[in-house]
Amino acid sequence: MNVKIESSWKKQLADEFEKAYFVDLVNFIKNEYQNQLCLPKGKDIFNALDQTPFEKVKVVIMGQDPYPTPGHAHGLCFSVQEHVKPLPPSLINIFKEIQTDLGLNIPPNGSLIRWAKQGVLLLNAVLTVRAGQPRSHQGKGWEVFTNQIIKTISDNKENVVFMLWGGDAKKKINLIDSSKHLILTSGHPSPLSANRGYWFGNKHFSKANNFLQSKGLEKINW
Repeated sequence: MNVKIESSWKKQLADEFEKAYFVDLVNFIKNEYQNQLCLPKGKDIFNALDQTPFEKVKVVIMGQDPYPTPGHAHGLCFSVQEHVKPLPPSLINIFKEIQTDLGLNIPPNGSLIRWAKQGVLLLNAVLTVRAGQPRSHQGKGWEVFTNQIIKTISDNKENVVFMLWGGDAKKKINLIDSSKHLILTSGHPSPLSANRGYWFGNKHFSKANNFLQSKGLEKINW
């Protein structure tokens, strides 16, 4: 497997890579990728960290696990590769909320790399999945690792916006120091939640930009 992790994250998470749970996780993932069709590609497992170095993180968006459809997932939560049509329903609802909140047009493709490059860490709680089997890599150690990423950001940075959408993401609240960061919560953008009124109208994107600008930071071009 061709796996790489950006240098600033290697430094921040160095102790984590030595822990027994992570060694077990690596062995599990290697075996899965050798014997099953798993997503995303090995080179993209840590794409969220590669695209958004630690020092550039301004916003954190939490997802659950990668899209289980081959060709969709590329290591950024909610994002799909540029060629993917139609867009996943959750991503469509995210774009609809941005359109209502900020008056921006829905973009021509579903790649969110442009967000990641601006400092939006698009982090799934679980970084891999078997194709066609959502949540198939839950409980194998990824959650421990990504919890540590959240805690590392909370402890070592200030004025970060954490967007926690849905029940799984909201469980991360206790890892975040609310005295120095902004925590925004809402329902998940999936149709099941959004159609019940738990997503639309949360205005998270304008709230995030207003907070960043109030701290003298550049806003995100959503």
